[in-house]
Amino acid sequence: MGLTGTDLEDLKYAKTLLAEPSMTAKVINMLGMPFEKGMGYLPKTWHGQIQKVTEKALNRALDFAVISMGKRGRKTSADTFHKIAAATSGGVGGLFGLPALGFDLSISTIIMLRSIMDIARSEGEDVSAVEARLACLEVFALGGRSGEDDAMETSYYAVRAALSKAVSDAAGYIAQRGAVDRSAPALLRLISQIGSRFGVVVSEKAAASAIPVLGAAGGSMINTVFLDHFQDMARGHFIVRRLERTYGKDVVQARYESI
Repeated sequence: MGLTGTDLEDLKYAKTLLAEPSMTAKVINMLGMPFEKGMGYLPKTWHGQIQKVTEKALNRALDFAVISMGKRGRKTSADTFHKIAAATSGGVGGLFGLPALGFDLSISTIIMLRSIMDIARSEGEDVSAVEARLACLEVFALGGRSGEDDAMETSYYAVRAALSKAVSDAAGYIAQRGAVDRSAPALLRLISQIGSRFGVVVSEKAAASAIPVLGAAGGSMINTVFLDHFQDMARGHFIVRRLERTYGKDVVQARYESI
């Protein structure tokens, strides 16, 4: 059975979201200046710290992800509320500049995950299920690329395929143990794979935040763009997953790739 009518339009909308401009392009448009200018303000030693900061934030998000939100679906998600919360976090971080990135990222990642889970639930996901909660965490890999990726490997289904075994192994581990042990190999692999892509976007965020003239107001704006970017990724991701539950993954993937 092929997709028709509203479902086909939903899939087209999902692909528009998942293929939209990168976080970098959005920040450039917002700031009205070349992105490389911000990269120049980053300390030379900072790039090596991004992955550590990113994985620490993702580990805290994973802890949060195993807490059930309840499975009842809602027709809408509280996107604006979460943007306000993220803007507030960014404003506080902007007062202290790069040294506050670790704190700001930990808070904003939890806010983003809460928003992602809210979007997932509005698209019919049972977010009390471990697999659905890990699908929420998976969204952080959709907004960036790893250093080894080529253009084909950044496509939506390619990223999902690359993560599928890590997500499956982590889901099995959490379901069996009922808790998170961050040192477990299955969880380390998942966080590492997601972090390699999420870290690219975090680097972009750090570079933009490093521009001295931005301050608290700039931090708020950047965090709003940051959250908006991942809300779009989440909406597209969970529309696709909703359609896959109805038509099957193969049917939806084939139609998605033909659009």
